[in-house]
Amino acid sequence: MKMNQKDSEKVGWDHMSVGSQNRAMPKLMVWLFLFVSVTYVVYTLKLLSSSSYRGCDDGDLLFSTTHNRLSLPQSQLNSTASQPQTPNFPAETHHKTELKHVVFGIAASAKLWDHRKNYIKLWWKPKHMRGVVWVDSPVKTRPGEGLPRVKVSSDTSRFAYTNRQGHRSAIRISRIVSETFRLGIEDVRWFVMGDDDTVFVTENLIRVLSKYDHNQYYYIGSLSESHLQNIYFSYNMAYGGGGFAISYPLAKALERMQDRCIQRYPGLFASDDRMQACMAELGVPLTKELGFHQYDVYGNLFGLLAAHPVTPLVSMHHLDVVEPIFPNVTQVEALQRLKIPMKLDSAGLIQQSICYDSAKKWTVSVSWGFAVQVFRSILSPREIEMPSRTFLNWYRRADYTAYAFNTRPVSRNPCQKPFVFYLSKARLDSSTNQTVSEYSRHRVTHPTCRWKMPDPADLDRVEVYKKPDPHLWYKSPRRNCCRIISSKARSLVVDVGVCREGEISEI
Repeated sequence: MKMNQKDSEKVGWDHMSVGSQNRAMPKLMVWLFLFVSVTYVVYTLKLLSSSSYRGCDDGDLLFSTTHNRLSLPQSQLNSTASQPQTPNFPAETHHKTELKHVVFGIAASAKLWDHRKNYIKLWWKPKHMRGVVWVDSPVKTRPGEGLPRVKVSSDTSRFAYTNRQGHRSAIRISRIVSETFRLGIEDVRWFVMGDDDTVFVTENLIRVLSKYDHNQYYYIGSLSESHLQNIYFSYNMAYGGGGFAISYPLAKALERMQDRCIQRYPGLFASDDRMQACMAELGVPLTKELGFHQYDVYGNLFGLLAAHPVTPLVSMHHLDVVEPIFPNVTQVEALQRLKIPMKLDSAGLIQQSICYDSAKKWTVSVSWGFAVQVFRSILSPREIEMPSRTFLNWYRRADYTAYAFNTRPVSRNPCQKPFVFYLSKARLDSSTNQTVSEYSRHRVTHPTCRWKMPDPADLDRVEVYKKPDPHLWYKSPRRNCCRIISSKARSLVVDVGVCREGEISEI
């Protein structure tokens, strides 16, 4: 087949076009590859360069938890030696928090001062503590009483108060932290608020506060035992009677704005909710610590104390409202008795342990330093760790739905009514470094039980051995274990301590 000249030129041109395209494609791929490679290299060098400043390579830039500051590599130290350095935190941060770093602000009433100052005397240590009792009008004081200094709160008449059910003293009390801050006390890490009928276990307070960085904003406390109280006020509010703690930087920020904040909430009822309203404006939530106890209940605290949550006991409030924690004595006398085990092992105070006398089929619950319960039959730890309802709620009703925690009813079965042994004495055996606490049976009438089994009524006392454990709360929370050492005719001997490997509460 013959082709004319145009056809031959066209075919030649087509071959040239295809050839040129075939040669162009490899070149395009090469340039694309070079572009991607160069981009990758530049990005990698940039990443490596920036990471040297973030301390991601070989620990060149480390965060020192001991000194709470950034430690720069030597090359950067040399280049910045001439520049003033501003550390993130004060130099004393590496020191542990102690009682001397806490300042207490105690709300008191002149009308009740003569009676309630006796509660403050129980826990106040004049040579080791700093704080102020703020009263609404002058009170008589005597030197050497072992009390904090007393000051009259400033006038609050300029602040509006419109709640018809409350009292305007709530404004005065809500400003106690700010007024205490304005005193200019030095070397303060925490301001702790409480009432004149609040008793603190100060060693446990320090254990709790030591968990937190006092250079940050912290608002630490707990809720009411009353579900309805928490609904009416707030589940985000620390109840002031049970006590709460505010870190120094937060107290400083609060002092700057609180008077303006209070003006915006004239309709609130109490001091606690005014404080929480200001915390909300500052954006600081409540850090809950269950050892602060408001005790918004009436009646007998036994059920709550005998099944204390696994957390250090920090405070108790409303001591004029509830019955004395030990029978047949005044509340002050009862608390003085509680101070004996408190001095021996404050960390373990009122901590529950559960074990079983397998031979006699008894359940034994030890609330160390307070009481021991002995039950006929085997009751599960799940049941025994719940407080029995020996108390009424804040509205004086026996309504179990009104509590903000689980409770169990007092048993109606006459055979399962516990035999209670209250602390009678305690001491430290220096030869074994063990506390020896003795609990005597509370002599009350028990209903007749027809069960064919050993009767705890034959017991007169329970003896408990326990080694002090000041570092208990620096470990993960866990109940101590208890073991029956001997079960004789008139006495029961129990050992309480850290659970051994594989040890659990079982029969």
